[in-house]
Amino acid sequence: MREWTIEVVPVGPLRMNAVILAAPGTDGTAGEAILIDPGDEPERLLARIDALGCRLVQLVCTHGHFDHVGAGADIQDAVDLPLRCHPDTVPFVERLPEIQALWGFPATRVPRVAADLHDGGTIPFAGGTIGVVHVPGHAPGHVMFTLPGHAVVGDCLFAGSVGRTDLPGGDFAVLEKSIRERIYTLPDDTVVVPGHGPDTTVGREKAGNPYVRG
Repeated sequence: MREWTIEVVPVGPLRMNAVILAAPGTDGTAGEAILIDPGDEPERLLARIDALGCRLVQLVCTHGHFDHVGAGADIQDAVDLPLRCHPDTVPFVERLPEIQALWGFPATRVPRVAADLHDGGTIPFAGGTIGVVHVPGHAPGHVMFTLPGHAVVGDCLFAGSVGRTDLPGGDFAVLEKSIRERIYTLPDDTVVVPGHGPDTTVGREKAGNPYVRG
């Protein structure tokens, strides 16, 4: 796998962490980038990818809540890529404008999706692969992405907290199981990149998270 960087860009009024995975090009060619969770501020995200000397090759999401997918269609206006997601995420994306209006946010267009992310799958990137792990509980189709030394976990786990489970499809028992069996089984030094707020580590959350202890 080529050298890669991970950059977190908080976007929108909810300060959702869009994540850019970037790998430099070779022999003067443009690098490659994956955008995880295109939630808001599409122009800013595309400008940052361009500034990194990369072209966007994959557009993916951890789950379908509006703050994680709201800018997907605008990104697609610039780059002809589907928003890849888990099949159980599709109903949430399809209701995007309705849910945004319900929460008092301006409606955005529904992005084109490819519901082809499944538990145990992989995404090729920069000569290596990114793992796809189903971690429901906060949302039915929630997935996390695993890379060497990192896990992009969306809204499953935060520094000192966990994702809310009072939204449609949420279930704390299911979330706890996902965290214990899928996240806490990663190496303790794995950097956890959450959907909101600062990074943490698996070991830190196992030892001190007040909601789910390891």
